[in-house]
Amino acid sequence: MKKLVLTVTVLALGSLGFAATLWANAREEAMVAMSQTSAAQTTDHQRHVFTPDTIPWGPAPPIVPPGAQFAVLEGDPTASSGDYTIRLKMPDGYRIPPHFHPLRENVTVISGTFKVGMGDVFEKNKMTTLPAGSFAFLDPDMHHFAMAHGEVIVQVHGMSPLQFNYINPQDDPSRNK
Repeated sequence: MKKLVLTVTVLALGSLGFAATLWANAREEAMVAMSQTSAAQTTDHQRHVFTPDTIPWGPAPPIVPPGAQFAVLEGDPTASSGDYTIRLKMPDGYRIPPHFHPLRENVTVISGTFKVGMGDVFEKNKMTTLPAGSFAFLDPDMHHFAMAHGEVIVQVHGMSPLQFNYINPQDDPSRNK
């Protein structure tokens, strides 16, 4: 009986080793196939991957005050639906007056120190300091304002369309065209 148990155990362990070898070989073949596929599709994938030096910065649209730079990383923030991801690069002291968005806004501070306050009046002494690495989400219709302390880059993502509704209509840069 002990011989039978020992024989079954050896066979079972041998089968596991064989299965592990088959799995490793299959995995290696899959990795080779994926690398060949990705090499053939490099051009398509390059449009989906950004390093800091390849981010397509340009002047910010008139949804925010002039002086910032803007980059669309994914989607179309002006579309009627769909996801978007943008980056906003702001110089030291740059301010975004009190406003709100009809859809949720998700903000990640990439670099610098970003300050955010809540309410209808820009009150510098009532702002929360968000250092690089911070994240905030602002629910629809949440009135807020922001300021850059040093050069700041934030990444914003959400559902399109991205809209700014300024509390004070004179603060709306799109009206000053």
